[in-house]
Amino acid sequence: MLRPLTGIPGVRHAVVVSEDGLRMGHDSAEELTGEVSRLGVDEAESLAAACAALTVTSQSTVSLLFGDEAGVRQLMIESDSGFVLFTSAGQGASLGVATDTDADVGLVAQQMQLLVAKIGAHLSSQPREPMGRPAS
Repeated sequence: MLRPLTGIPGVRHAVVVSEDGLRMGHDSAEELTGEVSRLGVDEAESLAAACAALTVTSQSTVSLLFGDEAGVRQLMIESDSGFVLFTSAGQGASLGVATDTDADVGLVAQQMQLLVAKIGAHLSSQPREPMGRPAS
């Protein structure tokens, strides 16, 4: 399901994560070179935890500035090596994409939104039920 994103020129990796930092899926573009040429499970799980932390931090920031009802739609990080974009991907899930510096970030963001609209219901992560007391 992430192949349409990783097929865009300049896109390196894509990951879907739950709001509590669990990896729900990931993919990397073909024939990448560089430090992280393939996003393995360990890297994807670390990225999922980082994404959850960024999402919580950005939501706290937006709430402080615009009130508790304001939501975060998208988050973008620019680095010397490229961009990382995160967007909400259904209830309790986020979609993250890493690109090279020469990627068309506008196109990537648009395709992320189209993918979320198309398959967002499948990406949702329902909240976990609190554990009750054991029956006596």
